[in-house]
Amino acid sequence: MTGAVAMGEPGGTASLLRELAAAVDAGEPVVQATVVETCHSVPRHAGSKMLIRPGGRCSGSLGGGPVEKRVVADALAVLAAAEPRLVRYDLDGGGLGPCGGEMTVYLEPHVPPPTVLVIGCGHVGRAVAELAHWEGLRVVAVDNRAEMVTADLLPGADLRLAGPVEGVLPRVQVTADTHLVVTTSSIQADVAALSLLLATPAGSIGLVGSRRRWQATRAELTARGVPADALDRVRTPAGLDLGAETPREIALAIVGEIVAARRRAGRGSQP
Repeated sequence: MTGAVAMGEPGGTASLLRELAAAVDAGEPVVQATVVETCHSVPRHAGSKMLIRPGGRCSGSLGGGPVEKRVVADALAVLAAAEPRLVRYDLDGGGLGPCGGEMTVYLEPHVPPPTVLVIGCGHVGRAVAELAHWEGLRVVAVDNRAEMVTADLLPGADLRLAGPVEGVLPRVQVTADTHLVVTTSSIQADVAALSLLLATPAGSIGLVGSRRRWQATRAELTARGVPADALDRVRTPAGLDLGAETPREIALAIVGEIVAARRRAGRGSQP
């Protein structure tokens, strides 16, 4: 029992590859499932593809029925782990279908890189943006001064936004894979930024500044009704303890801390 979809048909290989390229360009997470090996009677031949997005939305087909449901479930697990897998499905057992064959599927996740959102683009902010870009992270740079978020000053930023943080933040999708670096010029600016950022699901929030400055910022946020558990999310001074002094050293400490947090998360927080 086999099936094929022509290259030019909706859901065919060419169409799915175009859809995959569009998703990657747009920064949308997606898994490409490809049949790489078959044995005996199977619903689809080697080379057949399907795209799976978060929530289980699919394009294309690997034959439908119980086996496709298993592929989708495994693809979502692969997407969460951001690691590819090669999975063999025995269609003769486990209630996966009447075909009686075997099908091996390669599940390849395409996950956008984590985002570093820099609030404040002075010397330290620009150094963080430069190093985060070098590390392969997506960089969004925000400053209320238009002259600080130019292509000349921030050539590695993927997105540069000028204006008050409350005006530009709605234009940025903040997820658990977004890391926030607040390096503004004043306590008032810190308060304005954190009042909004603490309500997001950001993976980490780092504040550049002295402990005394954070005490004043925290007191103001507390007075505004921000709960203590939300304030405890803020890492300050941001960055690993490297004894950093120069903007580039501080940026190294901050980006290093982001990388370390991501690696710990990938290992399930094991030491």
